[in-house]
Amino acid sequence: MIQINHVSKSYDGKKKALDDVSLTIEKGDIYGFVGHNGAGKTTLLKSIAGIIDFDQGEITVAGMSIKDDPLGVKGILSYIPDNPDVYESLSGNQYLAFISDVFMIPKTERENAIAEYARLFEIESALANPIASYSHGMKQKLVIISALIHKPKVFLLDEPFVGLDPKASFQLKEILTDMCAKGTSIFFSTHVLEVVEKLCNKIAIIKEGKIVASGLTTEIITNKSLEDIFMEIQKES
Repeated sequence: MIQINHVSKSYDGKKKALDDVSLTIEKGDIYGFVGHNGAGKTTLLKSIAGIIDFDQGEITVAGMSIKDDPLGVKGILSYIPDNPDVYESLSGNQYLAFISDVFMIPKTERENAIAEYARLFEIESALANPIASYSHGMKQKLVIISALIHKPKVFLLDEPFVGLDPKASFQLKEILTDMCAKGTSIFFSTHVLEVVEKLCNKIAIIKEGKIVASGLTTEIITNKSLEDIFMEIQKES
């Protein structure tokens, strides 16, 4: 579903934030993406989403090039950034209505989806309030709901569990597992290695812009924990 072929990106023309990165995220994958701060995780996620350009290589989503057909890609994709920037002058309801309009979701379908996810994430009573009054965790829940209501075929998440309470984290993991079973491709970065180890069928580890390990979780993790493997990789020169 997502094909990343020899992608490189530099912000200053010298150091590469992404260095010849190639990965394949298939239909039904929950693909965990881990690395230290500044390793290139967010840069790759933003490149797939079409938020930033890259210097070399190719990224296709469902056969569509993010460079040649960005609207086609964005129509089937949802992206949750690590910092939930939203229009704080709007209410939660207004923001979700705006996102629904962007994706042209029919009225009944959007109302049902919003009601279901608002109940799961326990923010029904807050949706009429201005987003400026929300806590970080509530904003994160709102952004998650906005990303789910158009039923994306590809779901990109950057540190999605930061700011979520334990119940909301559990609900999100349940939703991701269900989406995977229905064929959605999920690619997400996180520093919570235990979540990756338990939730993901595939893992990629990035270090200084290069993929240093990738593949099935069962093949990467054998008799060691992901934390042990990650720390060993970080110590290597």
